[in-house]
Amino acid sequence: MSETGVLSRLRQGLSKTSDALTDGLATAALGKKELDAELITELEDRLLLADVGIETTTKILDDLASRVRRKELDNIEILYDALQESIAEILAPCNKPLLMRGIRPFTMLVVGVNGAGKTTTIGKIAQRLVNHRQSVMLAAGDTFRAAAVEQLQAWGEKTNVPVIAQGSGADSAAVIYDAYQSAQARNVNVLIADTAGRLHTQQNLMEELQKIKRVMQKIEAAAPHETLLVLEAGTGQNAIKQAIEFHQALNITGLCITKLDGTAKGGVVLAIADKLKVPIRYIGVGEAVKDLRVFDAHNYASALLGREAINAAIV
Repeated sequence: MSETGVLSRLRQGLSKTSDALTDGLATAALGKKELDAELITELEDRLLLADVGIETTTKILDDLASRVRRKELDNIEILYDALQESIAEILAPCNKPLLMRGIRPFTMLVVGVNGAGKTTTIGKIAQRLVNHRQSVMLAAGDTFRAAAVEQLQAWGEKTNVPVIAQGSGADSAAVIYDAYQSAQARNVNVLIADTAGRLHTQQNLMEELQKIKRVMQKIEAAAPHETLLVLEAGTGQNAIKQAIEFHQALNITGLCITKLDGTAKGGVVLAIADKLKVPIRYIGVGEAVKDLRVFDAHNYASALLGREAINAAIV
């Protein structure tokens, strides 16, 4: 797919949020020469509708007022330019693509609540890595749900990647430990471990994840090298609560925000970035493997406003 096509898919994937942000904005700004109270209120409503959240919305509006103070709003593009710059500035600290060089096997522990899309995300990441000639192994650490093991094994067959699994109800930490040893023995580049979904409020299950990390650290003190939290954009502000709790329990090193194409709440990415400053590794804007995109702050900011993206996403 050409660069233009890829970036067009990003805008398409974020179209519901873009509509929520921009619908009626051009009409509200028509004829105005400054950012007055009426236009600020309209912008505030748009940002809150997109689930940016009160604190982050206030920060954006304050910054926006500073950016346009010395400019006349001759057209909507001036307002969009300033808004895009403000959004990109909030997202910039999270603009850190995942680097896997120099470690073998690089270990990734994938966590999150039920239904966030962990297993599908793992399969897509595996496919991306295989496409870039990386050897990959998957660990079926979600031993509570037989369908999860089957789903991961299906991805393994699809990507020609080995999957280490045990019977239903097996100890998740033991499965991942065995997979880690196997990945070392086979000199695999990347090991990706699935885990059972759990609510951030389930303390006993959160402690199980901490146990998995400790078990992995018996093999390598720095493991897991990436603890990736998968969040579903459609949960809106609740995704922030999930992120905070998982981060406190596990020291999350990266985020993947999924199902952005199915919601108008894509603004929650701004709230999460503003609150946690944790790197956003991937965003999901569709069902295809190519719709799992490496996060780019400037491209995301422009796509939120339905504008042309300016950077090609890193593969």
